[in-house]
Amino acid sequence: VQLQASGGGLVQAGGSLRLSCAASGRTFSNHAMGWFRQAPGKQREFVAGINWSGTSTYYADSVKGRFTISRDNAKNTVYLQMNSLKPEDTAVYYCASSKVSYTGNGSPQLYDYWGQGTQVTVSS
Repeated sequence: VQLQASGGGLVQAGGSLRLSCAASGRTFSNHAMGWFRQAPGKQREFVAGINWSGTSTYYADSVKGRFTISRDNAKNTVYLQMNSLKPEDTAVYYCASSKVSYTGNGSPQLYDYWGQGTQVTVSS
């Protein structure tokens, strides 16, 4: 399984970015997908998850109301729309493919494949 994340970059506080993650290697629509992030000196943390069909989503409290996860099963791609970005959102963002089809509680143990990460930097 390969996950290729893209869309990161440098943006000012209050701005927006859209991350994409293209998946290949197994039936995309059988698996929930998630986004995680890791800031320098911090542990990787859950950001958002989406179930196999896109009908159920789950967000970390820190991004709720600002970020939106979505997926296009025809394109084998999951997205993360990030609005109202804050400097504390600065991190490397990783997409991940879950072992299961449901959203779950954001635990990294539910995910068995990870992308290479894309850097998001929010300047103040």
